[in-house]
Amino acid sequence: MTIIDRTLGDLVAERPGVAPTLDRLGLDYCCHGDRTVAEAAGVAGLDVAAVADALDAAASAASGDGGDGGTAWTALDLAALADHIESTHHAYLHAELPDIVALADKVRTVHGSRHPELSEVAHLVDAIAADLEPHLAKEERILFPAIRAIAGGQRDFPFGSVLNPIRVMSQEHDAAGELLARLRSVTSDYAVPADGCASYQSLYERLEALELDTHLHIHKENHSLFPRAIEASS
Repeated sequence: MTIIDRTLGDLVAERPGVAPTLDRLGLDYCCHGDRTVAEAAGVAGLDVAAVADALDAAASAASGDGGDGGTAWTALDLAALADHIESTHHAYLHAELPDIVALADKVRTVHGSRHPELSEVAHLVDAIAADLEPHLAKEERILFPAIRAIAGGQRDFPFGSVLNPIRVMSQEHDAAGELLARLRSVTSDYAVPADGCASYQSLYERLEALELDTHLHIHKENHSLFPRAIEASS
């Protein structure tokens, strides 16, 4: 099977190091990971051969872990995968979101008169934090404990089928993905202007890192944790 016939989800699961290239190309592997590379390139209006070349180069250059501990997470059992997502991606967001919100406001205050797009950047950062913070809480308090219980043999919950909270979380993933896509567009792919200070540079670097981590986070849930939990609960 050539790279263009692989689904985006399978490709990132096998080689997380290609994720930044997919983000740069605007190919959504977290909420639309079931599309093949060829299908996704067609939807985005990109040349399939050029996309394949870029992904081949990224796969060859990547160390194999994509900054995410390799592919070891794919071998975790259901409960351990929930633990991994919480200790890795949830912990990152809990630590990073408040700082990024404050930094976006600072950069808007200093540079907003020359770069009016920073008002939209700050607004989107606020919206992402407002979207993700309660989302994490619901996963940590409701869904992930249920998934761990399913791994231990439990099948009945006050909310009914595990499909119910998974459906809600998946919808919220779509909303977060849309906000991140708008942020990448507003920042012109996180391009810092010539008069951007160190704080401006730091903000855009951290926003791009936030996008990558959140895409990987959603990918692991949408394409591994959630389907496995549904299968185990049936």
